This record gives sequence, structure tokens and C-alpha cells, in this order.
Amino acid sequence: MSKKRFSKSLRKFIRKEKARIRREFLDIKRQEEEIKKLYEKVQSSKDKNRNKKKHNS
Repeated sequence: MSKKRFSKSLRKFIRKEKARIRREFLDIKRQEEEIKKLYEKVQSSKDKNRNKKKHNS
């Protein structure tokens, strides 16, 4: 079973945000924490959108 991927536009957004985080924070541990938060935020918003679509159908 293959893992679901993010849409192309979302992957582009994540890539740009990760680059911004890496420029902004020099501490590697802080970078990892911020990137982890980014993925959690994106995943939760994706889940919210999925739930909205189920309820509207």
C-alpha cells in the first residue's frame, strides 16, 4: 500500500517554508522542531478539509 502524498502546491509550500526555517534558525535542533511543527500544522489542516468534504457530501 502506498503512502498518500501531499498535493503539488502543498509540497511546494512546505519546501519553501523549510528553506525559510533553515535560513532563520541556525540551531539544528530548533530547525527540526520548527519543521516538525510545520508538518503537524499542514497535516491538521488537511484533516480539517477532509472532514469538511465528508460532511458536505
